Amino acid sequence: MKKFFVILFSVFVMWGANGATIINDTEIERGITNIIMPVARAAKIPENRLKIYIVNDNDFNAFVRGGEDVFVYTGLLKRIKNPNALRAVVAHELGHTIGGHMVQISDRMHDEMVRTMIIQALGVGLMVAGGNPTAGVGVMAGATGIAQQSMLSFSRDEERMADDMAVDLMVDANQNPNGLIEVFEQMREITGEFESRVNPNRVNHPLTTERINNAKTKIGKLKKIPTKSASEIAHENKDYEMLRAKLIGYLDGEKNVIASYPYSDKSDAAIYARAIANMKSGNLAAAKTGTQTLIKRNSNNPYFYELLGDIEYQYGAYDDSINAYEHALKLTNNAPQIETALALVLSERNRNNDTARATELAKSVILTDPSPLAYWILARVTDGGESDWAMAEYYNMNGDNKNAKKYAKSAQKKSKKDSPEYIKSGDILKK
Repeated sequence: MKKFFVILFSVFVMWGANGATIINDTEIERGITNIIMPVARAAKIPENRLKIYIVNDNDFNAFVRGGEDVFVYTGLLKRIKNPNALRAVVAHELGHTIGGHMVQISDRMHDEMVRTMIIQALGVGLMVAGGNPTAGVGVMAGATGIAQQSMLSFSRDEERMADDMAVDLMVDANQNPNGLIEVFEQMREITGEFESRVNPNRVNHPLTTERINNAKTKIGKLKKIPTKSASEIAHENKDYEMLRAKLIGYLDGEKNVIASYPYSDKSDAAIYARAIANMKSGNLAAAKTGTQTLIKRNSNNPYFYELLGDIEYQYGAYDDSINAYEHALKLTNNAPQIETALALVLSERNRNNDTARATELAKSVILTDPSPLAYWILARVTDGGESDWAMAEYYNMNGDNKNAKKYAKSAQKKSKKDSPEYIKSGDILKK
């Protein structure tokens, strides 16, 4: 059972070569996309260019790279309980992009010749990368000279501008800008005691109290604050709470999950979190009971069938697992993680047309959202040059250059020179 869960968990979490991890989950990615899409549109980001990455890190942070890639930390998602507040965080980060602050900071650092200084240009954290106040103290304690102070002042000014832009973006997106104040108030809960002892000129962000006051002043000058109906807010909050429950269920220990979602809580989110936690701990009967309750309440939710497929797989009930995954796919389009899980179980069962279906699914995932596991499955259900090429890609994505080249060479020996496997293996060998 433990082996099964490790394999399934790799569908949910993708390990990066540098030790960082990215949550790879269709439900969470789509849910966060829906939340931030209004401010992304206000920032003139085309819908088909926006890409969400969920970083498995407990820091209270987020950042935008290239204007279109939005990275949100699980620490932020687990702490922020209001989707509008999350939207405001991303609006702040988009404010940096619109203002061209990243390029300006790079130029300023070059001009000042400060090559060793650590500056957190992105995110809503107080100090240095990751927003860790303790780490920040160490860095700032050693930072001396006019150049460093100039950079800190510059960074604080850019943060103030990004806060102002966040309010403007929220209003342009017809969203309540008070979400920004909610974020800052949560930040003050985290850093309040530390901030009372810090020199405001020795940090790269304005102190949180100042940011709250600035936001309140700007919002207070608005002629009209966008609002939503109570039913709209309740629906949005419920959807967001389901995403948080899924994250907490997977990432937190069982005791913490039960503390956050006690058995007296009969909400969908609580049952979801407990079902996942029970599955992780091996209590499959309780996990299945909870998941079946969710399906009875929400028969058109594909992600509950996905969870049922995970549980049945751990039971070793391949037929029931495959049926659950197939039903999930009927209820949603373009779900790479569900397709990957289904391909995995088909490769395990290996009956009748299972290999052909698993191959089809793995190739579909590789085309839309390639992952190491999808390549591993493709290698498992194919043979010859195609199988070796897939293993080469698997190792390549995991940063194992030695094994990637080993399998790429083998793939070329077994493939025709004009075949896709030969050509793609050649690309790996050139690295």
